[in-house]
Formats: sequence, C-alpha cells, structure tokens
Amino acid sequence: MTKPITTNRLHGLDLARFLAYVGMVIVNFSVVMGADDAGGLFGSMITSFQGRAAATFVVLAGVGLGLSLAPKSSNDSTTFLTKGVWLTTKRAGFLLVAGLLNMLVFSADILHYYSFYFFFGALLASNSKTKLIGFIVLLNVVSVFLLLTLDFDKGWDYSTLEYAGFWTPEGFIRNLFFNGWHPVIPWLGFLLYGIIISRINLHSRVSQKRLIIWGLLVFVLTEMLSKLMLRLASDELTQILFATDSIPAMPLYSLAGMSVASVIVGICLMFGDRFANSRMLRLLGAPGKQTLTLYIAHILIGMSILDELGMIGVAQPPALVLAVALSFVAVMLIYANIWQAYFKRGPLEALMRKVTG
Repeated sequence: MTKPITTNRLHGLDLARFLAYVGMVIVNFSVVMGADDAGGLFGSMITSFQGRAAATFVVLAGVGLGLSLAPKSSNDSTTFLTKGVWLTTKRAGFLLVAGLLNMLVFSADILHYYSFYFFFGALLASNSKTKLIGFIVLLNVVSVFLLLTLDFDKGWDYSTLEYAGFWTPEGFIRNLFFNGWHPVIPWLGFLLYGIIISRINLHSRVSQKRLIIWGLLVFVLTEMLSKLMLRLASDELTQILFATDSIPAMPLYSLAGMSVASVIVGICLMFGDRFANSRMLRLLGAPGKQTLTLYIAHILIGMSILDELGMIGVAQPPALVLAVALSFVAVMLIYANIWQAYFKRGPLEALMRKVTG
C-alpha cells in the first residue's frame, strides 16, 4: 500500500505535461508532414523528440495515477483505493471510446492505448515498489520474446503507415499488445514507472536532484551501450534488440524513455518550486491541466488546417515543420490560459468527469 501524500499541488507536473505535449505535437506533425526521417540540424531536433515525448507523457500519467490512488490518510485506505480503481476504470472506458473515435481520423492515436495503461495500472498500483519494478522488467522481457517469435510487420503498410485489420478482434489485440504505435507490452512499464515516482517525496529538493542526476546518468549509459552494440552488430536482429527507437520498443528504449522522463520531471518540479508564485509558471502550466483537450485539438484542428494548406502527404522541410508545430502550440497556450480564466477544467476533461463521476 502506498504512503499518504501531501495535498500541495505539484505545479511542476503541469509544466512537464505541457513540455511533453509540445514534443508530441512536433512528432505527430512531422509524421503527417513527411519530415520524421529528415536529416540536418532541424531534422535531428525532430528525431530527438520521437518516442521520448510520448514516453514522458505516459510516465506523467503514471505519476498522476499514483498520486490519485495514494490514501490521503491511514484511515480507510482500502476503501479509498477501491473507489479510486473503480473511478480509473470508468475513465479508462471513456478514453477507449474517445481513442477509437480518434482512430477514424488519426491512425497513430494514443488514447485507446492509454485506456488499457490506466486499467492495468490501477489494478497493479497497490503493489510494492519492488513488485512494480518486476512487472516493468517482465514487460520488457516479454516484448523481446514476442519480437523473436511473432511477425512484427504483420498488418503494417509502412508506405502509408496504415494498419490493416485493426478493426478485427485479432488485429486489434495484436496492435494493442504487440506491434502497434504504443503497445501495452512494454509501454505499460512507463505508467508503472510513473507510479513508482509518485511514491517519493516530490516536494523534496533532494528527490528532484536525484531524478535529474540518475536520469541523466542512465540515459547517457543507455545511449552509449546502444551505439556500441549497434556498431558491433553484424545482423539486423541484434541492431533491433539494442536500438533505442520506439518502434519496436526494446528494453534499451524503455530505459532511455524512463530516464528522459525522470530528468524532465525533476527539472520541472525544481522550476515549479522555485517559481511557484510566478506568472510565467501559471501561463506555462495552464495547458498541462487540459492535455486531453489539447491532444484532440492538435489532431482535429491542427491537422485539418495542415490538410487545407496542402501540407499533408508531401514531404515538408524540417524547419517548416518545427515552425508550424511551435506556432500551433503557441496558439494552444493562449487558448488554455483564456479558458482557465473562466473554467476550472478543459472541455474534454470536464466531459470525462461528468460522464464518469
């Protein structure tokens, strides 16, 4: 069972969610604008976000889930956890419906994966830190086993990035757990890692520094090991197993993703504490309180605008992709602050709360 937590809001987490959102917009815009494999300085900047932003988002979701399920006192903690798991399950159902509807527009949707992350995460949240680490290791071992025994390319048309058979039971399960954009195995591990982070004293400067230092150390060592093994590898399978790419997500990718998330969380928490009463933190943190709404907005609104401008389906320069993505993020930043001046929650966040209780 988790320990009681403080009730002070961690404003740095809102900032971290916004930064992860910025990264996801850049990555998703680069995919639809045909610049995800571009070279050069700006192409390298885009590549650096690929897989990292989404992984950070899931880790942050795990932190939020862990904090929400932690008992506020030692009294009646079992009842509190049971209610929290039930509420999380209902919200997972909401995200599943929203994600499947979003799939009709954007095939790289992450929301329907989130619904299963939350469902399994809520069921496992009461386990000890040691057991959660064990689950993370197991997920990565199973992911390697599946890659070695199944056809990872099944269903994919890499020329169009479409997945054949997604709407069939077999295709849906295969995509969900094995070879989709963000399969439960091993991506659930990011959420479980976030739950582990939620159990440390996030208000402590020592804890924040440890997240940054250990995160940087693990990231550097992971990337060094990956580059060394890729240099020595003489076959394609070894190169895949030791890569830090998000597709397919192998153990070193999980390590790299969790370490980057640790650094971002640590830095944002320190920034949040240092500038807790500043206008800048309020402005930058506002979008982090309605990332569900903003995620859907960057697809339904942002990509619709790109389509109208003829920027989808034709390879665009990486510099243009970055400019467009950051311009859209700036508009969303303005919107989020205006909305928050009048409403406590974003439109979809409020709808989810109303529907699920």
